[in-house]
Amino acid sequence: MISTPVAVLRFLGFVLWTLALLPPFLVLRLVSRPRIPAYTRFYWKGVMLIIGYDAVVRGRPLEDGSPVLYVANHASYLDIIVLGSLLRGYFVAKNEVAGWAGFGFLARISRTVFIERKPGATARERNGLLDRFDLGESLILFAEGTSNDGNHVVPFKSSFFSVAEGEVRGAEGIPCTVTVQPVSVAYTKLDGLPITRALRPLLAWYGDMTLAGHMVGALGLGRITVEVEFHPPVSLAEFGSRKVLSAHCHKVISHGLTRMLAGRPAANP
Repeated sequence: MISTPVAVLRFLGFVLWTLALLPPFLVLRLVSRPRIPAYTRFYWKGVMLIIGYDAVVRGRPLEDGSPVLYVANHASYLDIIVLGSLLRGYFVAKNEVAGWAGFGFLARISRTVFIERKPGATARERNGLLDRFDLGESLILFAEGTSNDGNHVVPFKSSFFSVAEGEVRGAEGIPCTVTVQPVSVAYTKLDGLPITRALRPLLAWYGDMTLAGHMVGALGLGRITVEVEFHPPVSLAEFGSRKVLSAHCHKVISHGLTRMLAGRPAANP
């Protein structure tokens, strides 16, 4: 089922594509930073083609010019490729990612927001996220704080939603609160056939799995179908506290994941 030659060819294609698009990206960082999200989305779309992944999208991402916090479930590093190909935004990642070989470099130059997961760091991290929203940038957050087996959604860390309590400048420079949009991501089919619970760890990266070993499986399979559902945007004002907002997002994203894994996705609005 897993083809090592296919995995190697896809990885080489990824490396060559990255090297080809890196010089223009570095120039873009210097001369037109607002265009970076569109460029990186183009880059990730290319990666999706190279590795043989197809995205089926339901709902629409909120892109009205105001900053948005996209909150998604997290199964593996593959989620970054999938969501990066669909959204104009910057990822929020744990500090450790900055030190990863290769991928850490890509994360740093693409202006990923790195956060600490230590007690007492919440206020500092919140202010850092608000600064990015004030620049008119949207962010992509994995609120579980870790990856899992792809079959369920780990409880969210409500501290991540403290940013929704802050005030930012809107599209017209008018102060407003942060809009949050929940997103469900599910890896559902391999060569058109349903991916079983037993096979899903070939795509989900968690626990003590090694990155190199996992990539052989993730890239050496056939064509993978990834389903992504964008749920209705919400705000803190609708729920009264970040804990209730966090619980709502967790419930909506969990239900979306369960439906898609069961082959019963919501109708596309």
